[in-house]
Amino acid sequence: MTIPPDFPRDAAAVRDATDRLLVSLGKLDDEAVGEPSLLPGWTRGHVLAHLARNADALVNLLTWARTGVRTPMYTSAEARDGDIERDADRPLAAHLDDLRESADRFTAAARALPADRRDYRVEMRNGVVERADRLALRRLAEVELHHVDLGVGYLVEQLPPPFLDSELGFLSEVKFAGHPDLPDLELRTGDGRRWRTGRGASDGAGAGPDVVVSGAPADLVGWLTGRGDGGRLTVQGGPLPAVPPL
Repeated sequence: MTIPPDFPRDAAAVRDATDRLLVSLGKLDDEAVGEPSLLPGWTRGHVLAHLARNADALVNLLTWARTGVRTPMYTSAEARDGDIERDADRPLAAHLDDLRESADRFTAAARALPADRRDYRVEMRNGVVERADRLALRRLAEVELHHVDLGVGYLVEQLPPPFLDSELGFLSEVKFAGHPDLPDLELRTGDGRRWRTGRGASDGAGAGPDVVVSGAPADLVGWLTGRGDGGRLTVQGGPLPAVPPL
């Protein structure tokens, strides 16, 4: 059920998502930047600093894919965390400038990636190997989900349907596929679509899932990403499983 990468389409979706984020941020002030986000331990400023540095980190990977020269996302985990802490307390105007400029660098790097290099494999900071043409989807998830995390009125239910579909495919077929802390799951939406994930999902041809979870795409994504309690989902085969942190 995973939607195949369409790199130009996905890069355009990143630009649109960034524009929506900037509109939301335009309603804040310096005091609001220092207030808690929906992510434990992080202010809104931490989220914004992370988003800007993540854009540059993905530029590094796109450069690696284009040139073949190994260019890690971050110089180290400590440097990544230090940059976020350093920039979190900046005024709103500084965050906005940084977000715009880093977004422009990501767009330029995406446009510079030749079509014949889109299947090049790069290594993300967690050791996961990823195709270059999926990096726009990775960035899209960062922008959309952290927009929700800012607590500025942008809700999971407002996430664009194409993003919800691509995220369901990623979460089920990549992130949680074979995960030992999840039962064998089948995810279902009201229009008949199904995704299989969790422990042992690929074992045993024709074997049924242990648990079936059904609901709207937004409710499924909210539950799987820790941004919803799954209260509107229906479950067969047991209680709603606890999802491991992303």
